Amino acid sequence: MNNGTSILARAVMATPGGFKKGHLVMEGGLIKSMGDGAVPPGSLDLEGDLLIPGLVELHTDNLEKHLKPRPGLYWPEPGAAMEAHDAQLVSAGITTALDSVCVGESVDPGRRVLLDLSLAALSETLPRLRADHRLHFRCEVGDPEMGELFDRVCAHPLLGMVSVMDHTPGQRQWRDLDSYRTYHQSKSTDKEIEALAEEIVRRRDLHAPGHVKKVSEFCGSRGLPLASHDDTTPGHVLEALGLGASISEFPTTMEAAREAGADGMAVTMGAPNLVRGGSHSGNVSAREVAEAGCLSSLSSDYVPSSLLLGAHILNRDCGFTMSEALKTVTETPARLGGLDDRGRLEPGLRADLVRVSNGGGRPVVKSVWVAGRQVY
Repeated sequence: MNNGTSILARAVMATPGGFKKGHLVMEGGLIKSMGDGAVPPGSLDLEGDLLIPGLVELHTDNLEKHLKPRPGLYWPEPGAAMEAHDAQLVSAGITTALDSVCVGESVDPGRRVLLDLSLAALSETLPRLRADHRLHFRCEVGDPEMGELFDRVCAHPLLGMVSVMDHTPGQRQWRDLDSYRTYHQSKSTDKEIEALAEEIVRRRDLHAPGHVKKVSEFCGSRGLPLASHDDTTPGHVLEALGLGASISEFPTTMEAAREAGADGMAVTMGAPNLVRGGSHSGNVSAREVAEAGCLSSLSSDYVPSSLLLGAHILNRDCGFTMSEALKTVTETPARLGGLDDRGRLEPGLRADLVRVSNGGGRPVVKSVWVAGRQVY
């Protein structure tokens, strides 16, 4: 944490009350004050650029791409992979990241390898990382070994969120069996795919109920945010509510998104879906969810740079004011993650800040501060 004093002047500040021109003073890693009077001496002139809270990411899979850059290939230096991931996040304006790590797997045993690699990489590099990193455990409830794996890692001090996933063919993400077959076609014959699907359904039916109970009770006892994943039907949403889940991550249909919103759950959609104009796997469009008034927050998922661009698109195309759009990537995910010390430009909160300029009609990150320290 930077204990000195820094002043950012001539900024357009995105405050909870709207956009205000002025200056911001940082001290001891916190926002000390904000004003619109004379520019204090020794200030850094932002030349009228936008100053927003640091982006808060509750679900990023980006680390996996650095740890496993090709199928079956694991990077021999996990610490270097973590630092590359961190640099990519910070350059996209993400100052808080819950690195999403799979606990268990549906068909890829490599997921289990990535769990240990991710935790080792984080432990090795934590003092050197620029963003504030925490963990989001994604629990694949149909994996027979999920419970044992969860018991081994659930006491991790950086655990900030848990979600329950079920990638069983025939429902949720893989409700379209033709899409499931296409996804696995390059690695297996039709007969092998059908046999695999039957085995996954069998083990899900045997193990998932107990694993869901374990995870939900753990989160309830520790006050950790619990999310459901790929809700497809209103029944899925009601089931998640019964477990104590407060977030519906990436619902796959409009019906599920509407049900989640009506029941008071926060709906998180993928910013890549929004930027592309649709889901890559045929699920509901994030734009449709946003325009229906059901969207609470965005996640960059597998493309860090999509988060700020997604907020821009909400404002440009989906009827959100700029203040509303920015909240989906700052204030709201911070609140959902139980991080009340960030996500807004207010005195007393963490000085996690991003300087943004206009670059050809889209936002461009120019500078980033984390707890008052300039990191980009």
